[in-house]
Amino acid sequence: MGRATVADIKGRDFSELDKEAKANTENTNKGSNTNKNRSTTTSDSRGRKNRRRQKKTMVVHPVQRLFDACKDVFAHAGTGFVPPPDKIEQLSALLDEIKPVDVGLSPRMPFFSPQATRRAPTITYLHIHECERFSMGIFCLPPSGVLPLHNHPGMTVFSKLLFGTMHIKSYDWVVGAPSNASAVAEPSQTAQRSEVRMAKVKVDSNLTAPCKTSILYPADGGNMHCFTAVTACAVLDVLGPPYSDLEGRHCTYYLAYPFTKFSGDEQVSIPDEEKDKYAWLQERDKPEDLVVEGALYTGPVIREN
Repeated sequence: MGRATVADIKGRDFSELDKEAKANTENTNKGSNTNKNRSTTTSDSRGRKNRRRQKKTMVVHPVQRLFDACKDVFAHAGTGFVPPPDKIEQLSALLDEIKPVDVGLSPRMPFFSPQATRRAPTITYLHIHECERFSMGIFCLPPSGVLPLHNHPGMTVFSKLLFGTMHIKSYDWVVGAPSNASAVAEPSQTAQRSEVRMAKVKVDSNLTAPCKTSILYPADGGNMHCFTAVTACAVLDVLGPPYSDLEGRHCTYYLAYPFTKFSGDEQVSIPDEEKDKYAWLQERDKPEDLVVEGALYTGPVIREN
């Protein structure tokens, strides 16, 4: 049995008092009670109409609309999930319309200021929402801030540049290419190193807001990418599903080597003019100079129910 609310208790008390009042006055003041009841009924009716009118005029905030759409699109998301084309278009359209002010951001905030330090600039992450199916958050990068090359295993990711200019370099694995460094590299170049895999460059360019939302998929679209802030910038990310070590979606970082760094193999035949579009990627530990700090998201509160 659920707990009684204050409204429930008050409702019962007022009901009993109302019955007693009616019993004492029904023979002497029927007309008065009838008029009062009519007045109360009219007042209640007007109140209900006003509440309905308020609901109709209530504006749903862009971030709330995005959250509601993500709940629908990623309702059954798991590793390798790719939303159908119409759902991808729906989320992209919602993200395209979101502006910095919609998420409580301004380029004048302190974590976008240039940092006079020899270390890599600190990046700030604003957590909006995360569940088993999807996550929403914002990366805030000061000038020269870098999110190193990393992957998104089995994930579909929407990235919306909210303001500023950012350089994006992304890659996809080359299916069927050699994955063992010893098969393609000189022995002196592979000593004490993990294997390298061949990847193709998907994007290597600057993006300046306002621009269209970028999308990457589990097997294409530039699943491994690196972000470099040309100016202070902010990126709203939607991941479906989010990272999860327990489910095999671990964030892995990579070093990228030019295709010409390692000698060729009979299985790899790339025209000279195309070689700059390929690279060798090698797993690495999380960069020691990568510092990402969490900060309070100050944008509109999301209603989850």
